[in-house]
Amino acid sequence: MQLQVSNSPFNQEQAELLNSLLPSLTETQKIWLSGYLTASMSVSNTSSADAPVLEAQSGGKTISKEVTILYGSQTGNAQGLAENAASKLEGNGFQVTISSMNDFKVNNLKKIENLLIAVSTHGEGDPPDNTLSFHEYLHGRRAPSLEGLRYSVLALGDSSYEFFCETGKQFDKRLEELGGTRLFPRMDCDLDYDEPASEWLEGVISSLSEGQVRSAAAVPEAKASVGEQTYSRTNPFKAEVLENINLNGRGSNKETHHLELSLEGSGLTFEPGDSLGIYPINDSDLVDMLLMELDWDPEETVKVNKQGELRQLRESLISDFEITVLTKSLIEQAVQLSGNEDLKEFLKPGNEERLKEYREGRDLLDFVRDFGSWGESAQEFVSILRKMPARLYSIASSLSAYPDEVHLTIGAVRYESHGRERNGVCSILCADKLQPGDLLPIYIQHNQNFKQPKNPDTPIIMVGPGTGIAPFRSFIQDREESEAKGKTWLFFGDQHFVTDFLYQTEWQKWLKTGVLTKMDVAFSRDTDEKVYVQDRMREQSGELYEWLQEGAAVYICGDEKNMAHDVHNTLIEIIEKEGNMSHADAQAYIEDMQQNKRYQRDVY
Repeated sequence: MQLQVSNSPFNQEQAELLNSLLPSLTETQKIWLSGYLTASMSVSNTSSADAPVLEAQSGGKTISKEVTILYGSQTGNAQGLAENAASKLEGNGFQVTISSMNDFKVNNLKKIENLLIAVSTHGEGDPPDNTLSFHEYLHGRRAPSLEGLRYSVLALGDSSYEFFCETGKQFDKRLEELGGTRLFPRMDCDLDYDEPASEWLEGVISSLSEGQVRSAAAVPEAKASVGEQTYSRTNPFKAEVLENINLNGRGSNKETHHLELSLEGSGLTFEPGDSLGIYPINDSDLVDMLLMELDWDPEETVKVNKQGELRQLRESLISDFEITVLTKSLIEQAVQLSGNEDLKEFLKPGNEERLKEYREGRDLLDFVRDFGSWGESAQEFVSILRKMPARLYSIASSLSAYPDEVHLTIGAVRYESHGRERNGVCSILCADKLQPGDLLPIYIQHNQNFKQPKNPDTPIIMVGPGTGIAPFRSFIQDREESEAKGKTWLFFGDQHFVTDFLYQTEWQKWLKTGVLTKMDVAFSRDTDEKVYVQDRMREQSGELYEWLQEGAAVYICGDEKNMAHDVHNTLIEIIEKEGNMSHADAQAYIEDMQQNKRYQRDVY
């Protein structure tokens, strides 16, 4: 029903404003707004404008205003969302305790009435490193009955992986098994998580606020002052390219680019261990090949987001949507819109492995060529595409060493699959197309799970083959600037000494000045027998264990599936051998290091 002056208590201007607003609200937003207005009216009738928060009642039962938020995060996304939730809840009058799962005392779990969990899924369905102890406790025999608990889970994941949001699903299911009651349904978020995470938080606040009368003096949301621009994941800064250099020598099998970007005027800051997010664009040639397979006019306009922003189809496929990855979700939605019988076969029970095998190494162009398009319009076609996700890269510089700059180390990804040459979207944009003076949309991704020891005298051991060297360049630059005294040991590996020793002169300088205490390198293609960083670690097992006994912190950066897995097992072997321990005790030693933030990983 349209509001009018004749059928409502509003004047013409108010009616027009409400008529334009109300249709755009979600059901969750309408429920929240209704509760907010009711609470505001109740507060306005109290004896004082500064009346304290009244005791919340619902069906005769007191509702606790205390909320505990636990997060499990590998790259910092879940932690950032947890911190945002804490801020919004405090602004709505709640008392919030926030903690990483790693720091949470599990004995306090039975005391909690309202629990929110924000957790990502790492790798192939694995919990992040800083959730391991809590995850094990909750799924073990010592987990308590939680019949008085109200909870909700925000799960982060990547739908291109088989076990999408698996860790969040496990926590959600286990809390229910232990007797907990959901105060709002679990929300599973893909890489483009901002809108669903916001919807989840609105629903949580609405559910927590049921029956409550809140103070009129609720804490307002912090806002930037007039003229101040705040850059973030949802409002990226356009950084100017200062340098773009290929670090590999002539004849190398690899192409690794050192990228220097200007942060001048952005107000952005970071610490060693943080990452930089880049919003790339798709290769225009790939987009044109895709458009040749489609029936629509490349200049036809389509909506590219929920705000209704319009862009031409070709431009939107270049800048707004992901077209190089096939997710299970995309295929499921395409089946609904196309009705293709061959495509339906993929989703029948028993064909899971066949579907997984098909998705591997194929993109949207392959999919359209194999099964045709879907939908009755270009708008319907793009409506099921995933938004272009940012790519995260470990920062390779220290802000104290290079004020107003940020450096990256990016390996160009090129390969052949299913008879076609393939390129990494962001890495090839950086390698082939970025020139000094170009602008790149970026944001800082803070990561508290990959940080140097607070005590600068603590020894550190860094393992970073290939582009995994990036954060350790940042570490050493920072330690040089701060004159940290703790010993430092770097393990670096690549294919060839002559062509692939990334930042060689810098490491040699730091060895000479003593900022870097010790360095071991492994170049796998220079000898008949391939030698990797974990082999160098075994060769130095005695001294490495001595460093661990002295309290050294260990950092690993790079490939998760192979290198990080092998290095982890090698560490356990060294501790078992040099410490004269059982395998179980060596594993417990590593787990204790993780718990005390002496073993941290930035893996991908």
